[in-house]
Amino acid sequence: MKYGRKRVLVTGGAGFLGSHLCERLLAEGCDVMCVDNLFTGVKDNIAHLLGNPYFELVRHDVTFPLYVEVDEIYNLACPASPIHYQRDPVQTTKTSVHGAINMLGLAKRVRAKIFQASTSEVYGDPEIHPQTEDYRGSVNPIGPRACYDEGKRCAETLFFDYWRQHGLRIKVARIFNTYGPRMHPNDGRVVSNFIVQALEGRPITMYGDGSQTRSFCYVDDLIEGFVRLMGSPDDVTGPINLGNPGEFTMLELAETVLRLTKSASKLEFLPLPADDPRQRQPDIALAGEKLGWGPTIPLEQGLERTIAYFRERMKA
Repeated sequence: MKYGRKRVLVTGGAGFLGSHLCERLLAEGCDVMCVDNLFTGVKDNIAHLLGNPYFELVRHDVTFPLYVEVDEIYNLACPASPIHYQRDPVQTTKTSVHGAINMLGLAKRVRAKIFQASTSEVYGDPEIHPQTEDYRGSVNPIGPRACYDEGKRCAETLFFDYWRQHGLRIKVARIFNTYGPRMHPNDGRVVSNFIVQALEGRPITMYGDGSQTRSFCYVDDLIEGFVRLMGSPDDVTGPINLGNPGEFTMLELAETVLRLTKSASKLEFLPLPADDPRQRQPDIALAGEKLGWGPTIPLEQGLERTIAYFRERMKA
């Protein structure tokens, strides 16, 4: 940092995770530049921050270069749910790949430290369980999810090549399922789907037989992991898994949501989508060792907060 407040750029800053990260960085005294093209991000997520003199919203698409002066970059820009990233799959790949190239180029020019929000989807439909960072994955490169999965894999490649070739200070986090307030109500993700359907009294759409598993991390825990990884020594590059290793079947999640919302919704079983992973659970031993990090908020507590958010949103 040259002087005064640390200047931090957050791409995808008006999204679900990005808005929580911007909030956290402002609370820590940073000067925050939120960059978002508002493809899936929404101004409502950061409206409460716009009056802060140390917060700036820049409407910009990361597939085009950006010329600013910053000390740190968090690269979160990319649609993250199948409904959104499959709407324009070519643009999704470009956002991951061109976006990474542009942000890495910026980091190289201003000698900024740079963080990549990667994903557990780099593991594909895993053949080992739980997934450790040295597992190389089982990804279909030509399937409907490949625009996201392979885009994120290529972004990781670029980050590590810039690290080796240019000595860039990089941090790569592999994010597992995260939920919480400000999730998009129509993003097709299982937590928001189940909550909205339960609150509206509609059938709960269950894909497959409901035996497939996911691990759910509350957003505050994840953001804590981001900040700890960015603040870690330069030799801690990642990739590091960030997620909650507690594993739940889709049926268990649906039953919990129905109980907490006191909903009378029934389950509706539909075919499993193509390339949908059967199991997803992070091994977070590395995050514990390198960052002293682990999730603290149990699923039921996090769901209660998320349900309260959606209740308020639906009233409005």
